[in-house]
Amino acid sequence: MATGGKVVGTLAQAGRLVGQAYASLTGAVGASSRASRHALRSTNGPMRWLGSFLPRGLYRRSLVIVIAPVVLLQSVVAYVFMERHWQLVTRRLSAAVTADISAMIDVYKSFPQDKDALTLQRIAQERLNLDLDILKNAELPPAGLRPFFSLLDQALSRQLELQIRQPFWLDTVGQSDFIEIRVKMDKDVMRVVARRSAAYASNSHIFLAWMLGTSLVLMTVAVLFLRNQIKPILSLADAAESFGKGRDVEFRPRGATEVRQAGHAFLEMKRRIERTLGERTTMLNGVSHDLRTILTRFKLSLALLERTQEIEAIEKDIDEMSRMLEAYLAFARGEAGEPPQPTDIRGLLEELKADAERQGHATDLSVIGDPVVVIRPDAIRRVLTNLVSNAARHGDRIAITATHDARYLIVTVDDDGPGIPPDQREEVFKPFVRLDEARNVDEGGSGLGLSISRDIARGHGGDIALLESPMGGLRAMLRLPV
Repeated sequence: MATGGKVVGTLAQAGRLVGQAYASLTGAVGASSRASRHALRSTNGPMRWLGSFLPRGLYRRSLVIVIAPVVLLQSVVAYVFMERHWQLVTRRLSAAVTADISAMIDVYKSFPQDKDALTLQRIAQERLNLDLDILKNAELPPAGLRPFFSLLDQALSRQLELQIRQPFWLDTVGQSDFIEIRVKMDKDVMRVVARRSAAYASNSHIFLAWMLGTSLVLMTVAVLFLRNQIKPILSLADAAESFGKGRDVEFRPRGATEVRQAGHAFLEMKRRIERTLGERTTMLNGVSHDLRTILTRFKLSLALLERTQEIEAIEKDIDEMSRMLEAYLAFARGEAGEPPQPTDIRGLLEELKADAERQGHATDLSVIGDPVVVIRPDAIRRVLTNLVSNAARHGDRIAITATHDARYLIVTVDDDGPGIPPDQREEVFKPFVRLDEARNVDEGGSGLGLSISRDIARGHGGDIALLESPMGGLRAMLRLPV
């Protein structure tokens, strides 16, 4: 016994050590996992911030992916062109014109025998394409306003300062095709008029026009091609949404290979769901037929027996079984295959209002928006009948409101009954659940009414929710996308 106790104690101690090791390992793994999640969140933060500025749609994001590199490339090319061609060529042309003027000044100073500068003017006109004139005993004009940003003015002024190193006056703003330069030489002033194209790279706009033109053409082609690529995806999304709402879907896969593959997968999923629903409907109809046959046989057998309290109790049980069977199989008998069609929701609600008023309940009805909606009329009639019946069973006053906007049809049914506690409002949608306290949603029924109603609503792509009513009772809200 002592040996057995030692063994047990040793095993218990080993178990505690294993537990401590497992706890340490779990803590280390948890800490590592938390650290990984923290690092992932810190990495995803900038990406989420950047994603907040991007468009949401695939079409617009694709355009950004295509256009952004083109714009970036064109910007780099334009900068390189401006820097290497426009500015550099303008500087060199300005330096060449300034060198010609400097040479004319040196010739004028070196050969005083040409007093009227006729030979100098002829050489400048014929060889250098410059209009030259000597203004005797003249002064430079007053300095005018310099342009705020002029590449020609800056380059030419810089070259005149470097090569001539004499007072000068420059006009690059006056005539559009010519520039005028005046240089002070002792008492005289040399006036030179040159073509703007001789000192300025004036053909830059041609390059920019070609660059922008080709970019616009390429982006237009990209937009058209992307639109054609996005259309099949939008068609697939519309088909999936229509199928989720229980409508007939006519969809043919087209587009790129991946989009066609997704389209074929959707059609295969659609066929499987429809086949499953058909098999379920067939099976439930068969079960309904067999169970009805047995219940009818029970009723006939009981009718031949002597009437006693036990027989009456059994007949009540058979009637309750029949009601439960009808409630469970109602949706499978034909509502699943009912085609959606335009329905006047106002007329349907007015019938339910009249039924509630015949039962002695004060009922208000309000319809906001277009009363015609595309739904399965028999299925939605069953849902609304169940909601109004529940309100009539547990309340004295009923208020029905239908709102049809651009996206949804919302129908609310309010009553002044005892209501349902918030923590039990989802429980009542479970099959065969019947509340014993405060409110019995399916009193006298099978507990399947709200479950089938939610099934029908979700088959339309919508849902049913139970909320607090302004009347003090329960609000049942049906929301359907239309």
